[in-house]
Amino acid sequence: MGKLYVIGIGPGGSEHMTLKARAAIEESNIIVGYIKYIDMIKDLIKDKTIYSNGMMGEEERCREALRLSKDNIVSVISTGDSGIYGMAGLILELADEMERKNIEVIPGVTASSAAASIVGAPLMHDNCNISLSDLMTPYELIKKRVEAAAFADFIISFYNPRSKGRPNYLREAIEIIKKYRNSDTPVAVVKNALRDGEEASLFTLETFDDSIVDMLSIVIVGNSQTYIKGGKMITPRGYFQ
Repeated sequence: MGKLYVIGIGPGGSEHMTLKARAAIEESNIIVGYIKYIDMIKDLIKDKTIYSNGMMGEEERCREALRLSKDNIVSVISTGDSGIYGMAGLILELADEMERKNIEVIPGVTASSAAASIVGAPLMHDNCNISLSDLMTPYELIKKRVEAAAFADFIISFYNPRSKGRPNYLREAIEIIKKYRNSDTPVAVVKNALRDGEEASLFTLETFDDSIVDMLSIVIVGNSQTYIKGGKMITPRGYFQ
């Protein structure tokens, strides 16, 4: 009887991985994932059979993981949380078609949480994640979501914030937010959160420089109450009201 684990490995490596994720990987005899994610946990999977491919091969990876899980214990891995821009949704969409039922989704530390921990406590109140990638979502819809989140005073974490093919989307999103937030609203940029090459910078909406942002970055824009104190970005929950 096979089984498929859909695992979020967090930022990468074992230090920030949940105990359950590690146990599932140890139990599995086959590991499936994007080649760069496989490399992040190579020390944990030396004795495993590996199936990996490159970027944009998500459906192929998921189908292979489901096929292999008929007679094996398989882990398909994503960085961050497998249910937040990860493989869990696609796996479950394909599961009925491929007649697979024994599937368990194991959560991990998502990028916005990892980035937030580096710069302080910016996500202490209502917040949302918005991906600026338009590969699967029309850009006009992305902008509507940014506008709605800004109007509702959500703290906003931007995933996939800036690429060579989308050099202006982040700047345009910031301009939308400026309609609803003061110019001194804090903005954090964290690159490679909780892994090698980590960098963090704090700005305000007025001083924000999007030129340092790339696809390895998370951008967190505070709400109307967020402030910077002692070099940390803090959003009050309301305990002292």
